[in-house]
Amino acid sequence: MKDIFGQALMDYHNGNYTEDLITSTSISEEDILPLPYLFRSYHNMPKLEQQALALCQGTVLDVGCGAGNHSLYLQNNSFEVKAIDISKGAIEVCKQRGLADYELIDLLDEAKTFDTILLLMNGTGIFKKLCLAPNYLKHLKNLLNPKGQILIDSSDIKYMYQDDDGGFWLDTNSNYYGELDYFLSYKGKTEFNLKWLYLDFETLKELSNNIGLHCQLITKGEHYDYLARLF
Repeated sequence: MKDIFGQALMDYHNGNYTEDLITSTSISEEDILPLPYLFRSYHNMPKLEQQALALCQGTVLDVGCGAGNHSLYLQNNSFEVKAIDISKGAIEVCKQRGLADYELIDLLDEAKTFDTILLLMNGTGIFKKLCLAPNYLKHLKNLLNPKGQILIDSSDIKYMYQDDDGGFWLDTNSNYYGELDYFLSYKGKTEFNLKWLYLDFETLKELSNNIGLHCQLITKGEHYDYLARLF
């Protein structure tokens, strides 16, 4: 891993902002991911994220914390929150921004338990593939304190396979349509072989129920996205 995501966060935080991240997937063309958006305040967050933060209770684990926006908001509102990420640069930014508890660690290596676990900005993405999702969900369940909850968002990207006639060109013999190859580019460097998973709500609900978690739809966003609560 080149950690170009972390490098971009470090550049922006340290006043070296000269260009944005470029993203693309196996089914979409290049798009710009503005670095200022990765440092957004609570008031600039989507309503879905604001609602997730409003539902937090007790001790919180912020998974895939990035620049620490959600964790900082919670910390500033007297929550005990731990931020984790696999990006060294992201964790360094969290440190420099004043977070009290942060760690460079993969979710599957986390061992502490929490009252609320946050996975935002397509939180199901870290599952990578549909076949790996049950293992991640089981681990998340094990990290919950009694009466704990998981707040997670994702999108149903089936619309990206829709043709002009309203039909869908899904290959029933291929992998789940939400499994994507993800590419990230910054300042001439590209991160390859990144796997990213978008889960439709019904599939997330089925996977959750299979391991003994209830799955509640909290809200739908403006573009096929949703927030769910697992408990």
